Amino acid sequence: MANQKIAVCSGSFDPITYGHIDIIERASKIFDVVYVCVSHNQTKKGLFTPDERVELIEKTIAHVPNTRVRKHQGLLIDFCLEVNADAIVRGLRAVSDFEYEMQMASMNRKLADEVDTLFIMTNNKYSFISSSIAKDVAKHHGKISDVVPPEVEAALVEKFK
Repeated sequence: MANQKIAVCSGSFDPITYGHIDIIERASKIFDVVYVCVSHNQTKKGLFTPDERVELIEKTIAHVPNTRVRKHQGLLIDFCLEVNADAIVRGLRAVSDFEYEMQMASMNRKLADEVDTLFIMTNNKYSFISSSIAKDVAKHHGKISDVVPPEVEAALVEKFK
């Protein structure tokens, strides 16, 4: 379809949380297509493999029909150019997120000025959630059902058996 507005939501999603899903759902109301790009950083050892992350994301955002889930290594801006994205969508939980995100947005703009960055403030009820916190609580068998979808909770319980 010509003139589609395309966005990319990127992250490690190790694992995806309700905070991530909130940003993806909201972006899907603004853009015709939203690519959820699972970034793979070889210097970090994730709990879930990139393929496991893609599978969990596909299950948890299946209700959002205009999303596509892909994994990517390398510069995010290269992925954006590959899929003809108009924008990168980033969620901000707190002011502390802004400085890093602003630096990334500025560099991406320098590399490809045709791709904008759009910041969406996280819903307050998700502002404390991070993948790291979810993993840490799950590792110690704490309650995480209010921060991650059931599929993710089950996968975390399995990983930490």
